[in-house]
Amino acid sequence: MTDLARIQNPNDSAMDQLCQVLADRAGSLDATGDWPVEQLQLCAKAGVYRWFLDPEHGGYGWGEADLMRGYLRLSAACLTTAFVITQATGALRRIAASAGGELRERLLPPLLTGETFTTLGISHLTTSRRHLARVALRAEETEAGYRLEGFSPWVTGGMHADWIVTGAQLEDGRQILIVLPTDLPSVEFDEPQSLVALTASHTGAVQIRGAELNEQWLLAGPVENVVASATGASTGGLQTSALAIGMTDRAIELVETESEKRSELLEPAAALRREQERLQADLLLLAAGEQTCTSEDLRAGANSLALRAAQASLAAAKGTGYVQGHAAGRWCREALFFLVWSCPAPVMASNLCELAGISD
Repeated sequence: MTDLARIQNPNDSAMDQLCQVLADRAGSLDATGDWPVEQLQLCAKAGVYRWFLDPEHGGYGWGEADLMRGYLRLSAACLTTAFVITQATGALRRIAASAGGELRERLLPPLLTGETFTTLGISHLTTSRRHLARVALRAEETEAGYRLEGFSPWVTGGMHADWIVTGAQLEDGRQILIVLPTDLPSVEFDEPQSLVALTASHTGAVQIRGAELNEQWLLAGPVENVVASATGASTGGLQTSALAIGMTDRAIELVETESEKRSELLEPAAALRREQERLQADLLLLAAGEQTCTSEDLRAGANSLALRAAQASLAAAKGTGYVQGHAAGRWCREALFFLVWSCPAPVMASNLCELAGISD
């Protein structure tokens, strides 16, 4: 395995080296659909998981703007790896923010070094399956803690995880966040979905058939809307926009490279790059607490740019880009992901209006 130095900031040489390795392997990862075990181990060795936690929990304490810079770099190199990391670090931050010090001390050290792996299974509490009358994952209070019954529909890398941070709803409507050990006999994994892109993220449903968990595994709740009330990373938000903006970098770079030989591409390449730089600036200002635009406006713009930049790279590559295995085709498929990943209704409405040619 490649030996990488620890990354101290988003722009140091160790970051350059890691991103080059990830970029070199992104095409084969897309082709095989294999779980990115080596990529994740490289990220762990480079200290990527430590970016997201405070020093008191073994992290580096990076600020939100630097975290967004890190995500921009990772997603430009390999969107699949960057996406998996968002799910792992979302779980990490919720474990670190929990009140249970003993659970933190036991779980966090091996997670930070990559010896173990955790992921999130909370989409059924935020964006997925919420319209259904029957709750996807139900919790029942017991003398020792909670009994879980149901399923979590969209869990990334669940079958590779040692623990899943998931959420369930009690009969009275209150919800809990809880750590689910995956070695319980009551936990079963569906085959991962074959996706348009990011199949290597091994995202699929986890079936939970009467898992008995005591209080030590509880992270938050029971309260109404536990995801909003719990401390830790929020769902979707700026990181999703960061990945969309980041993935456009190499697509635009391809158009820029082709424009050196074909003058008709000069103006489109420059316009796409200006738009990306503007969105990136807005992202970093929002991460720093400056309200230059709303997060929903940023996400709508990032989605739009991802779709257009990817298609521009395919047009610039001509027929070669339409051959399976070319990066431009992969970027076109990956761009579609942002229309379905944690996409709020106003963002979807904005993107649909643009696609339909409806002016604001």
